[in-house]
Amino acid sequence: MRLLLAFALLALATPLLPSAHAQSYPTKPIRLVVPFTPGGGVDINARLVAQKLTEYLGQQVIVESRPGAGTNIGNEFVAKSAPDGYTLLINAGSVAINMSLYKNLNYDSLRDFVAISIFSESPNVLVVHPSLPVKTAKDLVALAKAKPGTMNFSSSGSGTTQHLSGELFNLRTGVKIVHVPFRGTAPSLTAVVGGEVEMTFANIPAISSFVKAGRLRPLGTTGLKRAAQMPDVPTLKEVGIDVEVTVRYGIFAPAATPRDVVNTLATAIAKAARSPDMRQRLLDQGAEPVGNSPEAFAKIMQEEVVRWSEVVRVSGAKAD
Repeated sequence: MRLLLAFALLALATPLLPSAHAQSYPTKPIRLVVPFTPGGGVDINARLVAQKLTEYLGQQVIVESRPGAGTNIGNEFVAKSAPDGYTLLINAGSVAINMSLYKNLNYDSLRDFVAISIFSESPNVLVVHPSLPVKTAKDLVALAKAKPGTMNFSSSGSGTTQHLSGELFNLRTGVKIVHVPFRGTAPSLTAVVGGEVEMTFANIPAISSFVKAGRLRPLGTTGLKRAAQMPDVPTLKEVGIDVEVTVRYGIFAPAATPRDVVNTLATAIAKAARSPDMRQRLLDQGAEPVGNSPEAFAKIMQEEVVRWSEVVRVSGAKAD
């Protein structure tokens, strides 16, 4: 009877104990893959979260750039990596957009990744070269209608939120501003600052220094509310242009990554995003800390895939 009682107590206690995997993870450095060139919002967020995860997890989190093919090179690399929690991906909207924008992808964003947590989110900002004779987004629409097909907007690559923000702007206003993709945010902004193209959509951290120096003029944000860092810049919706794009900087792991590892990472990311010092750093850069659950992030991913597939279909956006 005593032996049976001991076994019964052990059976009750066992589910409450953490798995050996959770207790041992991580035991070596973790790679956080950025599928963009350095300098843009994804890279900035990657370095911020890597710093905190290194502190919380007790192992170094190394940021590794693998840009190219509209983020597909980095995305595919992580999708096909071992599902052990040691190779992660950070991306924004392109991981959902590429599902419909590119044909014959070698990965499926919903099937081959597990969504861990969104670290932060922010709007894009429509900025133009200061020589352009426009002061508002409505002025830009009027100018673009007067010169159809002759104006250009840059992006950090096909399939990015910058690209689709521009396509959505075209769709909602009835203008035709031509997309010019670059290999990263830095060359995209250089093209606008240098007058090579007239405009772009980019995140606040990437454009803030150019705006302060008068080298770029902001006309509107894609957020649901005005950005605290640019209180004088209206949202596009405020001025009657139905363009709303939230750039979510989320972290993914390969599908089949053990659930306890996913939960360990999600907890650490949420703690990082909500820590007082990191929260202020994100707010200073125009981003809102998030740190949501894997389940909440997975639901957002499913919704984003559906939403962007419709924008791609209706706008006729192409992977240039």
